[in-house]
Amino acid sequence: MPTLTAMVSRLGMSRPADVEWLHLLIGDWQMLSDLSFADLVLWVPDGEGCFVAVAQARPSTGATVHDEDIVGSRLAPGQRPQVELAWTAGRICRESDPDWLDGVPVREETIPVRRAGRTIAVLSRDSSLSVPRTPSRLELTYLQCADALARMIAEGAFPTIGAGTGQRRGAPRVGDGLVRLDVEGVVLYASPNARSDFRRLGSTGELVGQYLAEVTAGLLDSGDTVDESLPLVLMGRAPWRCDVESRGASLSLRAVPLTEGGRRTGALVLCRDVTEVRRREQELMTKDATIREIHHRVKNNLQTVSALLRLQARRIENVEAKNALGEAMRRVSTIALVHETLTRGLDETVDFDEVMGRGLMLVGDLASRGGSATVVREGSFGTVQADDATALALVTTELVTNAVEHGLQGAGGSVVVGAERQPDGGLVVTVSDDGRGLPSRFDPRSGLGLRIVQSLVEGELRGRITWERPTDGGTRVVVQARLRATPESAGRGPEHSDVAPGR
Repeated sequence: MPTLTAMVSRLGMSRPADVEWLHLLIGDWQMLSDLSFADLVLWVPDGEGCFVAVAQARPSTGATVHDEDIVGSRLAPGQRPQVELAWTAGRICRESDPDWLDGVPVREETIPVRRAGRTIAVLSRDSSLSVPRTPSRLELTYLQCADALARMIAEGAFPTIGAGTGQRRGAPRVGDGLVRLDVEGVVLYASPNARSDFRRLGSTGELVGQYLAEVTAGLLDSGDTVDESLPLVLMGRAPWRCDVESRGASLSLRAVPLTEGGRRTGALVLCRDVTEVRRREQELMTKDATIREIHHRVKNNLQTVSALLRLQARRIENVEAKNALGEAMRRVSTIALVHETLTRGLDETVDFDEVMGRGLMLVGDLASRGGSATVVREGSFGTVQADDATALALVTTELVTNAVEHGLQGAGGSVVVGAERQPDGGLVVTVSDDGRGLPSRFDPRSGLGLRIVQSLVEGELRGRITWERPTDGGTRVVVQARLRATPESAGRGPEHSDVAPGR
């Protein structure tokens, strides 16, 4: 299904501000649908006398009218006169008699969507009349609030730019709890869920007839830190969101000021008990802090081991033993770099370009001691899961070290490290040098370092490694690794699975 932006662009809506206004409306119109107990459909003219449905919402407080999606449907001229009347007259239209849809009587009301004094779309409210009964006080309040919002849409005063909309972090909805305020912030009505929410904060009295800000202030502990926007939200003066906590309970509050003719007439305050949501967030924060602390301690311990190996190497006169300890120290330092990077993030992924930038500095020191050799990195490794980062870091630094020590053999030259992410989620790493090339009887498992590389590539990285002799000399090593999916690559299809295909 095309996006809203694509649909309205095809229909001739060229002003970015108008498109953004419709996006804001759709981002907040679930509240109107729930208050109206009605389906909402957004109609945009096509320039040829027809109207096209570009968005649709269903109520969570009542039965839906449109069981099937109607986005993309086209209204021919005269098919639904009230849509055309709202567009041409620029006013709310509810004059028509109920229509019948699949044997169900439906009442249609159309609202012009206005911005900057112009009508840019039409919003229809389609309500089912199949169950006639006397509405309750809650339903009457909902409908009154819905009518107030409809008038604001027709005046171009709703949606409100900068309002705290959206469903992230436990944002309240109509069914969670609703408080209706007058212009002074006095409670005119509180739904049963809203009364229950404030009782969890410690309220024992009646809310109706009280200043909501005063009631809430009396529930707060003296030592609690209070959000500076809380008074504005509780008085309905700012279209914003905030949280209030007391006695171990947490409420998420959202204010929606109501206006008419540019004057504020009152407000809606939506509330939701988010105690469990905040508790889970705190548990996640504690878990993240614990994981970072573990990585920090592992990094410190590895650096201690590396320092001990360095001290031991200084006391050994045997050159072969000294070199072996030096290689072990470098490998431990490489692993420590990965854990140091993990201490800075909130997830188990690593910016591997940063790791390799610092890891190759260790090899660069070796190259500078051996002569005028240089190490150059090309391409980008991208983000790598922690489970792959250690093995990939060891493989890459081991290959570069081998190229410097055995390929260049202390003479001048260069080593180029290339990285290329594949569309299927894989990674190709190449290490090339312009040295003496591979010996005639080269065995990729001849030394400890190469055996480590072979084992890590085939096991941890689920890939393969090839050794090549370029025609222009030197050595080229190609590592094809199958990395685990990161959050950035997840959800792009089965070809990005972290399971290696059969070879």
